[in-house]
Amino acid sequence: MSSLAGKVAVVTGAASGIGRASAMALAEAGASVMIGDIDVAGAEATAREAGGRARRCDVASAAELADLVAAAVAAFGGVDIVFGNAGLLQTASLEDVSVAAFERHLAINLTANFVLAKVCAPVMRRRGGGSMIFTASVGGLRGTAGSAAYNASKGGLVNLTRSLADELGPDGIRVNCLCPGWVDTPFNDPFWAQAGEEARRAIAERIPLRHQATPEEVAPTVVFLASDAAGYVSGHALVVDGGCFAT
Repeated sequence: MSSLAGKVAVVTGAASGIGRASAMALAEAGASVMIGDIDVAGAEATAREAGGRARRCDVASAAELADLVAAAVAAFGGVDIVFGNAGLLQTASLEDVSVAAFERHLAINLTANFVLAKVCAPVMRRRGGGSMIFTASVGGLRGTAGSAAYNASKGGLVNLTRSLADELGPDGIRVNCLCPGWVDTPFNDPFWAQAGEEARRAIAERIPLRHQATPEEVAPTVVFLASDAAGYVSGHALVVDGGCFAT
């Protein structure tokens, strides 16, 4: 896989889970990493291990996203890689999910990445291009009872990815998203709290590879999409789910 030496990556939601593992993997590949998360202690811990920088960033705030990107430019000279990974998952039936909760999912999972792309595109254009990556979900490719808000937001993110790939491609900016399946992180705790531990075991048995992914199994996909090895890959929703979506 191509080296990311000399590249600068901005990663949201990197205090834990996929974001943390990916920030570490990007740094290991040679990138300088700027981390934004509302969990400041977690973000700073990741940054220390990755040899990068961290700052508080609520991705629902356009101003804080702009400040995060400006901090990356000030610290490292620019931005070449963007990984919009911060997300929200709450599960509820149609009758129980509130309009406010639905809109909060859109704000965190979709609108925040639109704003992140909007802020980063001019900076990346000045660097001659780069790679934008967003964490969508297999839930953005098919429906799941009890996850209407989450799946709608992730489905929108898949199509945002495609639209941005078309628009930004002439500037040398590739735009892709990854669609993880079941990943063993606290992010899915709201689902397990509703579904129960037996559901956790049953789902693992339905995955062809017979286990939930670890964040470290997903992170190399992010590095691939960021690297020159994916130099002709754009507008793609890359499923990383152990074969579950194929069944």
